[in-house]
Amino acid sequence: MSGLWEQINRMIREGVRQKEGRNAKASAMIIDSQSVKSSEGGEQCGYDGGKHVSGRKRNLVVDTQGLVMLAKVTAANVQDVHRGQKTLTELSLRRDLLERLKIIFADGGYRGDLVQWVTDHLDATLEIVLKVEGQKGFQVLPKRWVVERTFAWISRHRRLARDYERLTSTDEAFIYISMIRLGIRRLAR
Repeated sequence: MSGLWEQINRMIREGVRQKEGRNAKASAMIIDSQSVKSSEGGEQCGYDGGKHVSGRKRNLVVDTQGLVMLAKVTAANVQDVHRGQKTLTELSLRRDLLERLKIIFADGGYRGDLVQWVTDHLDATLEIVLKVEGQKGFQVLPKRWVVERTFAWISRHRRLARDYERLTSTDEAFIYISMIRLGIRRLAR
């Protein structure tokens, strides 16, 4: 993949942020993953035992407005903490995204060594936002709801409602394309 869709997404994301009175570069980000069913075949498919889904896992890093900073797709059986480090390693290669980064919010699946890794390699804080003790059912969690909304936005696109692609890079491209569409609509308002 040439990274063209990611570059276009970056330009539009920065334009949307500036139009809404924010700095073009984010100082806070949120990381999470979503397991989606695959239609059949393709590279990197697996079974997520926690979600009972056979397919792939979309790993997103978004800003506090829910705009995608980085999208990576893997097999669904990869644990969040392991894929989280690989995703954040990819983020560290995009130095322009780290200029103002101070904090990354994540759920409990990203606990452990990753907290120190983020401090050492990204010079930022990884804050784990946990469910309230004794919580039953769904409850909106501070900051984390933003990435959940982003997953809802991209799932509205027919091509992303389920995983149909043979290559994970094609999945990633479609995620960026869906966010480009959303960004263009915000800029046109």
